[in-house]
Amino acid sequence: MTSHAPIGVAVVGYGLAGQTFHAPLIEATPGLTLSAVVSSRPDAVHADRPGVEVLPDLDAALSRDGIGLIVVATPDALHAEQSIAALKAGKSVVVDKPFAATLEQAEAVAAFAASSPGVFSVFQNRRWDADFLTLRRLIDQGELGEIAVFESHFDRFRPAVADRWKDRRDGGVWADLGPHLIDQAVQLFGPPLAVYADLQPQRVGAAAIDYAHVLLRYDRLRVILNMGHLVAESGLRYLVHGTGGSFIKHGLDAQEGQSKAGLRPGDADWGLDPSPGVLTRQIDGEIVRTTPEPERGDYPAFYAAVRDAIRSAAPAPVPADQALVVMRVLDAGLRSAAERREIPL
Repeated sequence: MTSHAPIGVAVVGYGLAGQTFHAPLIEATPGLTLSAVVSSRPDAVHADRPGVEVLPDLDAALSRDGIGLIVVATPDALHAEQSIAALKAGKSVVVDKPFAATLEQAEAVAAFAASSPGVFSVFQNRRWDADFLTLRRLIDQGELGEIAVFESHFDRFRPAVADRWKDRRDGGVWADLGPHLIDQAVQLFGPPLAVYADLQPQRVGAAAIDYAHVLLRYDRLRVILNMGHLVAESGLRYLVHGTGGSFIKHGLDAQEGQSKAGLRPGDADWGLDPSPGVLTRQIDGEIVRTTPEPERGDYPAFYAAVRDAIRSAAPAPVPADQALVVMRVLDAGLRSAAERREIPL
């Protein structure tokens, strides 16, 4: 493969992650070619992507010389095993979050990736949410001063328990949405000193955690992460207070919904934030509220960075060491809830 040859990609799994996130983003990235999808649902793949080959299993994808990148978009329990198999085969790997079912498995994958020739990266796509990019800009520019409280919500209203593996997975909503919120917090503030978590199944018939209220303790800063499935008024996304002012944001990033609706990266509206946040400051004793110009969401930036890492040894967009920090916080949260105490990191 020359430095300018397209990189063949196989997506393993064609559920929500493979269908809505990975396949469209790969197809939109110059230098990457979606060569195959590993799925037990060939009709679903061909309905969306008639020209893409459907393979029966991971081994079939690993045996193809023209495939250089394996994207693991299967349930969490398979992530570690499949990532290691792909790395052993000399492939580069993108794995969805959380990149393993347990911290011990994650450490094993990270150790193997460190000694493998392929690029390894975890799909923490919400680093490229429009609202997160806007908030990061405001913090970097000093608009909020020193941050005292950072509150991040990912709440939904799903009172009925669905028959989905995500509603039965170990860790429940904490394992599902927690990696997004943890990763964003760590990107802004670094690893916390300690974790205190209240994790609970609340819905009737719930088999796994569907409510999470988690405090990440820093020196003076307090980070609050909240996830729940019984929040009918679920618009709050960020509530950030600092010595220079406050930033309040409602509404989720639009890119997932846009992909489900058939939009694709490059479309005119892709990544636009329909509900910009409000910045509140006190200037000369007067309260002043403004709406900062929102950044555009940019999920395609992830796969562009993966391509560059494979071609030119540029850094992976989310390397294993960064993803391990998220896994340690996830693990500490589970232990905190079980032991009803703060867990130091």
